Amino acid sequence: MKAPADRRARGSGPGPPRHGEPSKGTQTDDDDAALLARLRDGEEAAFNELVERFYALTLHVARSYVRSSSVAEEVAQDAWIGVIEGIHRFEGRSSLKNWIVRIAVNKARTRGAREARSVPFSSLVSEEDDGIDPSRFRGPGDAFPGHWTSYPRTWRSLPDEATAMHETLSVVQEAIEALPEMQRLVLTLRDIDGWGSAEIATALGLTDANERVLLHRARTKVRAVLERHLADE
Repeated sequence: MKAPADRRARGSGPGPPRHGEPSKGTQTDDDDAALLARLRDGEEAAFNELVERFYALTLHVARSYVRSSSVAEEVAQDAWIGVIEGIHRFEGRSSLKNWIVRIAVNKARTRGAREARSVPFSSLVSEEDDGIDPSRFRGPGDAFPGHWTSYPRTWRSLPDEATAMHETLSVVQEAIEALPEMQRLVLTLRDIDGWGSAEIATALGLTDANERVLLHRARTKVRAVLERHLADE
């Protein structure tokens, strides 16, 4: 007797996606898809859930392009209007999060240009002070010029009691808040929100190299502040 057409042999791998199912890597995941369906049905609770999840992120993005927090809030609101107007056109080719960030970036860039605020990327990655004593790097006559003379301690090697202290955490938070806007945004997305480097570069319209430079400078400055704090204890 012939087996049913949809039965697979034991041990065989999964078949291709059925018609209408999202393809791996190109469609939203199950959670995004479920939320998206609720949004398209006009469910208010779904929109509130989306805002709660991503509003702070859109505000971070906006603040990186405009002069003040009040203007950033206006940009974030404009971005959410764009989300509402465009939700039925969203095709799921990226994550819902990336799509929202791209809307926020575009709105912020437009507002920044209108304010005549033009900051070339070269100014963000210029030879600025990284907050580390130059003597900690090998000189031009060394076999490995520019490398560390002694590597900084990794954050994972710090004593549990030190990292758990409220004072130490406050120092780290203050150091992050003091970073230039774009460096703070990249560091926040990468090390706090857990985004991948390629995901950040795509969402913010950066090259991979630019994203790496911004992240390196941000981490270096925060690390230097933390090292100084721990040395004083």
